[in-house]
Amino acid sequence: MKPGKVRPLAVCVFRRDGRILVAEGYDRVKRQTFYRPLGGGIAFGETGAQTVIREIREEIGAEAAELRYLGTLENIFTYDGQPGHEIVRVYDGVLTDEALYQRETIEGRDGDELLFVARWLPLDDFRRPGAPPLYPDGLLALLDEET
Repeated sequence: MKPGKVRPLAVCVFRRDGRILVAEGYDRVKRQTFYRPLGGGIAFGETGAQTVIREIREEIGAEAAELRYLGTLENIFTYDGQPGHEIVRVYDGVLTDEALYQRETIEGRDGDELLFVARWLPLDDFRRPGAPPLYPDGLLALLDEET
C-alpha cells in the first residue's frame, strides 16, 4: 500500500451453507485478527470482474464464475500503523471446482510464498459482539441487503 494513494480493489464473496470464504489477516500493531473476501488490486485497464477472475486464478489456482456485482464500498483504515484508503468493488460468485467447497481451509500462494489462509466462516459469526472484523467496512451491511 502506497502512502497517500487510494487503492482500487475487487473482491468476491463465495458462499457455502451460510458461510463465506474469507482470507485471514493480522494487524501486528492492533494485535487483531481480521477477515476479508478474496480478491486484490485492480490493474490499469482491467474491470473489477476481470480482477476477481485473475486474482482467484493466481492466488488459489481456481476459476471464479457467475460473477454478480453487489456494490462498491469505501474503506478508510489503519493497518500495521499505516493509513490506508481503498475503493472496493464487491462481487458475488461461485468457484467452478466443487471440491473447494468441501475444504475447511484454502491456501493463497504466490509461487512458493504463502500469502494467506482462507477459511469458510459462518457469516453470523461476524455479527457477534467482540468478533474479529470483516473488511472492507460496510461489507456485512451490503450482504444483509442481499438477503
